[in-house]
Amino acid sequence: MARLTVKDVNYKNMRVLIRVDFNVPIDAEGKITNDFRIVSSLPTINKILEDGGSVICMSHLGRPKGEGYEAEFSLKPVQERLSRLLGIPVAFAPDCVGDEAKALAAALKPGEVLLLENLRFYKQEKKNDPAFSATLASFGDAYVNDAFGTSHRAHASTVGVAQHFDCVTSGLLLEKELIYLKDKLDDPVRPYTAILGGAKISGKIDTIRHLMDKVDNLIVGGGMIFTFYKAMGYEIGKSLVEDDRIELAKEILEAVKTSRVNFMLPVDVVAAGAFENDALSTIVDVDQIPADQIGLDIGPRTVKQFAEVIRSSKTVLWNGPMGVFEMPNFAKGTEAVCAAVADATEHGAVTLVGGGDSVAAVKKLGFSDKISHVSTGGGASLELISGLTLPAVAEISEKSCGCGCGCK
Repeated sequence: MARLTVKDVNYKNMRVLIRVDFNVPIDAEGKITNDFRIVSSLPTINKILEDGGSVICMSHLGRPKGEGYEAEFSLKPVQERLSRLLGIPVAFAPDCVGDEAKALAAALKPGEVLLLENLRFYKQEKKNDPAFSATLASFGDAYVNDAFGTSHRAHASTVGVAQHFDCVTSGLLLEKELIYLKDKLDDPVRPYTAILGGAKISGKIDTIRHLMDKVDNLIVGGGMIFTFYKAMGYEIGKSLVEDDRIELAKEILEAVKTSRVNFMLPVDVVAAGAFENDALSTIVDVDQIPADQIGLDIGPRTVKQFAEVIRSSKTVLWNGPMGVFEMPNFAKGTEAVCAAVADATEHGAVTLVGGGDSVAAVKKLGFSDKISHVSTGGGASLELISGLTLPAVAEISEKSCGCGCGCK
């Protein structure tokens, strides 16, 4: 469908309630260590302010118990960073509901911004409680969802609130996520290559099954490879394995035989005697892993094979690192995939990176600006590329919705 975005609406003199994703890492001293998600929200906020509207931002942070205020999960540090990034004072409500939050929202003038305290200080947020949703909705004249990272959850601030507005628009960040992770992947330029990594096969089963009939090349790395190898009868030593997923791995390997997809597993791995950066390591073929060793990265022959396929692709999707990239001595496989994806981008490919660990790897290795799109969502991106409908996205209105909101 043609989705309604903030570009289609004039928000002059409106108080606009925006669900943003300000779930950013904060250290023990209360300092934000990565403001990527805050920065990513700025285009939507600025568009509304330029229209002559005011903005009420609501978000969660971390995993509070839902039983009231917890200092370590306060959004106060976010308010301070957002103020600096916008270059204007951002008001802060010490609660996300209640009389004070309501009064602060009602007093907003055009061009002003208010940030509500952590939504998840209330259990009602995750329960999509109708009364909680109604209270939040009462703060704004319009509602915008710009929180892709939470769009796979039917929560009060993503689904419940939306049902109180005739017109629900996507923010510019959410729209960009959907353009890259849905529109461009539904009709990809080929060859289309998907790279899946990470520790466990269990979290990627639906994705593997969905992509098998969609992509030309399906590259698999990371810890999940050892479940496949055990299913193939190989010795995997002390490597990570999900014994309860071995039969499932066998099913996938059988399905691959009758599929047109080029299914690629590593041919060699870097193995070590311990899960430590300085552990003595060796390169071995995948069917020659010593019983007392643990596989921690893909090997050089695999790197060469993977890189050749990636560089020859016109659409590349990557979710999950190739090894234990947090340890420098076992990050070479992930670094090589980063470089290959960046090279493919430079040569005209559409490249997308999603998932917390792979996004962290791309940023850590300095490749963020060399990828077409780096997603702000982990679970949401995985569900979307698995072919699932995200509950919050389903609430977005179509263009020319006839609601009288001024949309084109």
